[in-house]
Amino acid sequence: MLFTPRRIKDYTDKYALVDGIPFKLPVGAVNSPALMAVFPINLEKAKAFLPKNVQPFCLWKQGLLIVTVIDYRETPIGKYIEYSIGIACTHGSKPAPRLIPGIFASIFKTGQYVIELPVSSEVSVKGGKGIWGMPKHQGQLDFKITDDKVSSQYDLDGQLVAYVEIKKPKFNFIPLKIRASNYCSFRGMLMKSDILLNNRFGICLFGKNKARFVIGDHPRLQALKELEIGEAIAAIYLPSIHGILDDHVESWFLTYDQLPEKAPEGMESVIDLGLSEEWLAPPQAPIPPDQPAQTSVPPAQTQTATQTAAPQPNQAEETPAQPEQPATEESIPPKEAPSTTESKP
Repeated sequence: MLFTPRRIKDYTDKYALVDGIPFKLPVGAVNSPALMAVFPINLEKAKAFLPKNVQPFCLWKQGLLIVTVIDYRETPIGKYIEYSIGIACTHGSKPAPRLIPGIFASIFKTGQYVIELPVSSEVSVKGGKGIWGMPKHQGQLDFKITDDKVSSQYDLDGQLVAYVEIKKPKFNFIPLKIRASNYCSFRGMLMKSDILLNNRFGICLFGKNKARFVIGDHPRLQALKELEIGEAIAAIYLPSIHGILDDHVESWFLTYDQLPEKAPEGMESVIDLGLSEEWLAPPQAPIPPDQPAQTSVPPAQTQTATQTAAPQPNQAEETPAQPEQPATEESIPPKEAPSTTESKP
C-alpha cells in the first residue's frame, strides 16, 4: 500500500495490548464494504459545529457534510458497523482557499471533523474513543446492499436517528490510495487520527436521486437541521475496503476565553467498558418516504435533497442510549468554537 509509514511496516504481524484490547498489528480492516454520500451545507453555519483552528472546507460557496458507513467484517476487534457523520474541514488558524485543499490535502491538513459516530460493538467504543479520541457510542445499525442501492439505518431506543442510502454505481474500478484524516474532540483536546486506504470505488456524480439522507425524530441529531443540507453532490460505493488505522495520534488543547463551567467528556466514559463484540438489536424504526428538501433548498434541487433531522455535534455519550451503553439521547447544540489558539501538549 502507498503511503504506509516504515514504522507500520516494521511492526506488521507483531502484537499490542492497549487498554486491555489485544491487537494484531497493523490495526487494519479488509473485505469490508462502505458507502459515502456528500451533501452541500451552509458554510457559515458549519463553523458553529467546529472548534477553534478547524475550518470548514469550502466548495465554491458551500461547505460539505460527509456521511460514511463501513460494514467492518474483518478487523482485530471483530465485526462491527461504523456510521460516521462529519463536516469536511482543514486544520489551521485561517480558512483555506476554495477547492485547492481537496488536491493538496497534506499541505492544508484536509480531513473531516466527526460530529457523530455510532458503532455496533462495545469494544469498538472502548478502542475508538479511548485510544484515538473518536466520539463513538453504541447504536442500533445495519448495512444493506441490493442490486441498485446501498443503505444504512441508525436507531437509538427504537427511534430513527438517521438513514442514508445511495444509488449503487454500475462500475467500481476507480483506484483510491489515500491517507484520510479524522478530527475529533475528546478530553478537552482536538484529536487527529489517520486511516490509510487502498481500494477501488464507484461514484455517481450526475443526475438526481444519487443519495438520500434522512434525520429521524430522535432528539440526538436535531441540531444538524441548521446546516441547510442540500441535494447530494456525490454518492460513492467501495465494495471492499482495505485500510490501516494508524496508531500515531496527534492532539492539541482546545482553548477558551474563559474557563468552561463543565468539564468535557473524559476517560470516565470508557474506563469501565468491556471487550464485548455483541451488537444491539437491529434498527426497525420506519423510514419516511422520500420528500422534498428543506424550504431553503432551491426548487430545482428538491427531489433528492436530504431530509434533515440533526445530529448533535461531537459529545456523543452523555446519556446512555441503552441502560448499559454510553450513548446520548439529548440533542447537543453546535459546538462553541474556542476563541483562542490551541496549544500542542
